[in-house]
Amino acid sequence: MRNMLAALAGALFGTGLYLSGMTDTQKVQGFLDFFGDWDPTLAFVMGGAILPMAVAWALTRGRRPMVGGDFPERPDPRLDRKLIVGAVLFGAGWG
Repeated sequence: MRNMLAALAGALFGTGLYLSGMTDTQKVQGFLDFFGDWDPTLAFVMGGAILPMAVAWALTRGRRPMVGGDFPERPDPRLDRKLIVGAVLFGAGWG
């Protein structure tokens, strides 16, 4: 049951990435090119993910997953060195 739910979640996530264009390297590179021909469409995709995630966090408060374990804690909203370095490395990998 757990593996089936994980496969379903992965397939849904992959489908969402494909439909939103996040698998197109030209589109992602265009988004990361701030000083050239910048493509803001992926910003809308990322922004559109905020609302469902906020609802998911609200619905999981005080509950446990159906397949055992615990839900992950909310991420720390502060920008720290590790987050910034990771973001720079990610961007450099695409660039």
